[in-house]
Amino acid sequence: MSTRQVIVPKGMEILYEKFHYCPGVKVGNTLYISGQVGRDENLQIVKGLEAQFVQGFENVKKVLDAGGATFDDVVKMITYHVTGTGLGEFQTEATAFDKSLHIIPFLQLFMQVKDRYFTNNYPTWTGIGVTGLSTPGLIVEIKCTAVLSK
Repeated sequence: MSTRQVIVPKGMEILYEKFHYCPGVKVGNTLYISGQVGRDENLQIVKGLEAQFVQGFENVKKVLDAGGATFDDVVKMITYHVTGTGLGEFQTEATAFDKSLHIIPFLQLFMQVKDRYFTNNYPTWTGIGVTGLSTPGLIVEIKCTAVLSK
């Protein structure tokens, strides 16, 4: 039987202590990562589109590091992207930024940031448009599953 190991990186203790969820759970050689967003260690939403995308991936990286994994070990990624009126202050910018038929705004920018982290092994990826996330002002949530070689 595989053991269950809770993964709580330094700076994410509040998520476990106050909100009662694990940033990551490792079972055997599989690491399940809770959805990570563009918040800093003080739970403050970072300002700016690209900055939120980067912070989300940096938070995923913290969990990967704490679980003994890297982005090369990620086999599955699901991203939730706020669309429509849920974008709040970014609504006007979304319209100006991407006039193509993308349902998910800022997808090209998100992909550019993603490609800074996934440079060798690409995971499966499902992107989903949503009307909102846990906190107003968040625009993306990144959930990953990694399989470690040992």
